[in-house]
Amino acid sequence: MSNVTDGIELGPVGQEVVYENDRVRVWHIRLEPGESQPLHRHDHPYLVVAVQGAKNVVQTIDGTRIDADEPTGGVVYRDPGAVHMLTNVGTTTYLARLVELL
Repeated sequence: MSNVTDGIELGPVGQEVVYENDRVRVWHIRLEPGESQPLHRHDHPYLVVAVQGAKNVVQTIDGTRIDADEPTGGVVYRDPGAVHMLTNVGTTTYLARLVELL
């Protein structure tokens, strides 16, 4: 599910699709401390459910840095947006389910 934007190949929004139908696509995300999810873009609105929280940073392709502390059990809604990557800058493993609203 990767694509290309302005000559940059983008990765998927998670490591594995764990469920999909005509309304939602659910991704598994796991980032060890110091690990990053590659540059990607969300083409649909989505929810992130932190199964095991961590201290993360979102870095957009234009250089904007956003602290994204995600506590265990937390849920956030996000609109589709800029190309970015996610990095676990904390000391705990980050586990999440990302639910794309198709």
